[in-house]
Amino acid sequence: MRSSLAPGIRLITSFSRESWYRGYTLFLTFVFYTSYHLSRKPISIVKSELHRNCSFTIQPLHLNATNNETWCDWAPFDQDNYQTLFGALDNSFLVAYAIGMFFSGIFGERLPLRYYLSTGMLLSGFFTSLFGLGFYWNIHSIWYYVFVQAMNGVVQTTGWPAVVACVGNWFGKGKRGFIMGIWNSHTSVGNILGSLIAGVFVSSAWGLSFIVPGIIIAVTGVICFFFLVERPEDVNCNPPQHHECPEQEPLLRNASSTEEIFSSPQPVNREPVHQEEEAISFVGALRIPGVIEFSLCLLFAKLVSYTFLYWLPLYIANVAHFDSKGAGDMSTLFDVGGILGGILAGLVSDYTKGRATTCFVMLIVAAPMLFLYNQIGQNGLATTIGMLLLCGALVNGPYALITTAVSADLGTDESLRGNSRALSTVTAIIDGTGSIGAALGPLLAGLISPTGWKNVFYMLITADLLACLLLSRLVIKEVRGWCGYSTRQRGMAAFPAAPGHRV
Repeated sequence: MRSSLAPGIRLITSFSRESWYRGYTLFLTFVFYTSYHLSRKPISIVKSELHRNCSFTIQPLHLNATNNETWCDWAPFDQDNYQTLFGALDNSFLVAYAIGMFFSGIFGERLPLRYYLSTGMLLSGFFTSLFGLGFYWNIHSIWYYVFVQAMNGVVQTTGWPAVVACVGNWFGKGKRGFIMGIWNSHTSVGNILGSLIAGVFVSSAWGLSFIVPGIIIAVTGVICFFFLVERPEDVNCNPPQHHECPEQEPLLRNASSTEEIFSSPQPVNREPVHQEEEAISFVGALRIPGVIEFSLCLLFAKLVSYTFLYWLPLYIANVAHFDSKGAGDMSTLFDVGGILGGILAGLVSDYTKGRATTCFVMLIVAAPMLFLYNQIGQNGLATTIGMLLLCGALVNGPYALITTAVSADLGTDESLRGNSRALSTVTAIIDGTGSIGAALGPLLAGLISPTGWKNVFYMLITADLLACLLLSRLVIKEVRGWCGYSTRQRGMAAFPAAPGHRV
């Protein structure tokens, strides 16, 4: 009597070859971008070590310091203008990142993604390690650290357009919000791991807080070179169907099993696509309906997110009086909330087919929550944990949705008539515009924080409300679609029709 096939083997063989490659690509790109964020996070942890109140630290007998409050600080951050210098470090990275991002997408469309990503990760590891080596080389010039941060900002622009383009090449629109909501947790996972790794070394030898993450991202760059598969066609797999046909919508909307999410859509009759498609121009990408609105919304959403990324550990250390490691560990709760918020935003936007409305609701609720966090966020450990999780979910949820599912939707919009080579450029435009806000947020926080942390939170709340305002036109269009004003657009993400398309 033949025994039945083992349940585990039955599960494994139930997935198609395309399904396995999709899962493999999702995992690999997750690891890649986790390493990018892991290498960005240490600066926020090390800040509280570069400048701290040394009067609470035991002074070595051999050191005859004249200033009891700054003898243990790292010059030049031992002066009264240390917050301005920290702002310069943040902005040298973020401004270079924002400028470089607009060019990165163009290169990403025209160069092999595997080479582009591998080179970017190796260079990111090099410059991240250079910052840490300043500790061992006893470098005290602000210009050295500014230069290293700026160069790191430029090379780190290789990451986001490339990984989104790669994932977009493998996945259609069916459950893209949910899949990318889970996948986008790499941002928060990278921040958490970066905080924990930096926290291990920050009090003893802060240089290792940069060198170890630098080595990690360089190693992942080598892995990328040997194992990344850019497109389904490269391994003789069927490319995904990016645009839903009416007869497919019920299948995609009701898909509930893992197999339905990861497997290829049913074949449909469509005109053959040319092997070599012309990469879209910068201006052409701007003309895609919805790109400008979501780009400007992300500018303010990312302003809020990156202000927390760079200043939250210092805020916790100053207000709640944690040490450097404790403040870094506590700040990871904001990123844990971000993981949950990204998944929730993707799931809700898939179910409602309302990307803009999902972002709008989360942003509008985030505003009063930020106010409450500043008012009561330090009233006990339980309150601190709860508010950090909630604020992290509401702030990072819309940011995650726009940079992943929305970018991929717009990069494969039907107005492109099957040309899939806009993904990297569209992603770069959206994230590049958002990165302008990411540069402004920490800069404004550095300028405003001496007047009181309360004013920093007022600035963040204002940015949140402006992000909502910029989405209002798309939200109205989505709501009108749900109410039956636009039958043809009801099941779509409520972007305006492209020129020449009748609604």
